[in-house]
Amino acid sequence: MTPLDPITLEILTEVLISIVREMRATVFRTARSVAIYEAKDFSCGLFDHTSEVVAQSEDIGAHVVPLPWSVRSAMAEFGSDLAPGDVILLNDPYRGGTHLNDVTLIYPVFEDGRLILFPAVREHWADVGGMVPGSLSGEATEIYQEGMRIPPIKIVERGTLNRAAMALILSNMRVPDEREGDFHAGLAACKTAERRIRESVARYGLPTLLAAIRQNLDRSEARMRAQIAALPDGEYYYEDYLETFPGGRLEPLLLPLRLTIRGADLVADFTGASPQVPVPVNSTLAVSAASVFIALKSILDPAAPLNQGSFRPISVIAPEGTIVNVTAPAPAGSHGEIRKRVIAVTVGALAQIVPGLVAGDLFRTSFHNLVGGVHPRTGKQFVHYEWASGGNGAFAEDDGPSAMASIDWGDLNTVQPTEVLETRFPLRVEWSALAPDSGGAGRQRGGLSMQRGIRLVGPEATYSVLADGAVLPAFGILGGGSGIPVGSHVIRDGGELRFPTPGKVGGFRLVKDDVLVLQSAGGGGYGDPLERPVERVVGDLRDGYISPAACRERYGVVVRDGLEVDSAATASLRRELAARRLWLTVTATDDTLYLRGAVSRRRICRLNPDDAQRAGLADGAIVELVAARAAPLRAWLVADADVAAGRVPLDPLGRRVLGVAAGAPLHIRPL
Repeated sequence: MTPLDPITLEILTEVLISIVREMRATVFRTARSVAIYEAKDFSCGLFDHTSEVVAQSEDIGAHVVPLPWSVRSAMAEFGSDLAPGDVILLNDPYRGGTHLNDVTLIYPVFEDGRLILFPAVREHWADVGGMVPGSLSGEATEIYQEGMRIPPIKIVERGTLNRAAMALILSNMRVPDEREGDFHAGLAACKTAERRIRESVARYGLPTLLAAIRQNLDRSEARMRAQIAALPDGEYYYEDYLETFPGGRLEPLLLPLRLTIRGADLVADFTGASPQVPVPVNSTLAVSAASVFIALKSILDPAAPLNQGSFRPISVIAPEGTIVNVTAPAPAGSHGEIRKRVIAVTVGALAQIVPGLVAGDLFRTSFHNLVGGVHPRTGKQFVHYEWASGGNGAFAEDDGPSAMASIDWGDLNTVQPTEVLETRFPLRVEWSALAPDSGGAGRQRGGLSMQRGIRLVGPEATYSVLADGAVLPAFGILGGGSGIPVGSHVIRDGGELRFPTPGKVGGFRLVKDDVLVLQSAGGGGYGDPLERPVERVVGDLRDGYISPAACRERYGVVVRDGLEVDSAATASLRRELAARRLWLTVTATDDTLYLRGAVSRRRICRLNPDDAQRAGLADGAIVELVAARAAPLRAWLVADADVAAGRVPLDPLGRRVLGVAAGAPLHIRPL
């Protein structure tokens, strides 16, 4: 194939992206759900006949990047049994989906009898049935409780809607008129794409269009290979945890990642991940692999448009039956939580070799909050899907963005408009504000979280939340501190009602005038907070981003009346705070430093009881092992008199992650 000239290639690349943008505009202007037309919880893309994504725009990476698995699943189901006018509908997580709420339309486009492209739309439908309004429950134990599961079906065949199938689907979902409207919005977007594709074929010719697609994929692959080849060969490891609460107690599930770089190829291996559990903390291979892709694309090659070529050099190993490759019938609704944790462990591994390119951990969770019931004014069901976006991680150049979409969320609206919520639902927004002291302390501060109060003005409703990071917050890197955890509670009659399983609630009954308080998570810090420029600390204090207590205790800055800095007292306090830190000397050990639970495995930190007491740490406390040029390792404290005072045993894996050798100093701090 003769290469196209650069100008033609760029024009056709932008033509394809503009088609996706017009698809998005069509959905945005015609959908029925607030979550879609206001919050933009949907994505569009173009795929070729091999199921590779060839174009997207400002879409949600968490939707688009896993979509090739859905397209491949549809092709495997129908093969050559596709014809012009067919439209495929699916949402099955086990067959390339994300979670059941993300309903996908795949629309094959033919030219002279040849299948050339698939426009596709993935929309978050606010309800797809299941045990609670909004379908996402923190208490689901199997996928049947999360809603109606739709395998790849021809919802439209040769231009004729399958009305029986549509009636069956809508009869099992709440607020069916909204669901039907969202379906037709997605269908209209696909038809718009078909029209623009045919115009492009008529103008440029099919061979030229297909040549542009191939070359664009190939050059994206070449760019990513060059970025990977610039990294040092080797194996890099990091680990993190997801949260479950059997019996009301935290049972963390280990998520390890081993990145292997050999030349221009990279392998991401999740071998050792916890087995899947009957709790919504599992996700699919499509989501787990796509999350690796999203992190690597964002860190190594953020400037070029996204297409499948960028992901060809990357292989993902995710053992079946684990939390990163779930199988039936385990719940799969928490794809957002796995996704953000996979991004976190990828960042943690890369922090060991390219700390200047990564940021502190982002806000750990999609924080799905669902309020549903019957609207007293209309007498009809309503479902409100709310997420309060958190803080993103700080990075080498600046503080983390506050209450803003993360790298996997595209242009998702992070604050849903008060006027729309109060018009559509029996709710009143009491406040929306950035939460002081919520970003991880650091030389660059982590982004702040958002706190939102929502009052129920109707007689009653139910509340469900599916989230993670309610105990283990976003970590900082290079000595930066953690952000605050995610959380929610209810204010009733002046008192606070707290949930015994934070982040995992299903069908809690709200009554009139209850105020639901949603607290998103903060982003991790970057660098030592005692090195933050004093003027930036004072600016944060003046703007209300930090409290006077945090100004002193986290950053060591002393201010007098009128925010005047006492330079001598500040220097003295910073020396004092640095001296208070618990520094221990690393002792090399080959002992297993993991504790096994019923379904989990967690790292332990063995300390002499005197050292633990000196740091004010009780047995079982969660601590961070902090090194100057890495992400921290989380561990559970075990007081052990056999460990010499002033020492901390560390296994080979831990020493490699933190970049420390036997005899090196290591900072231990409470989480």
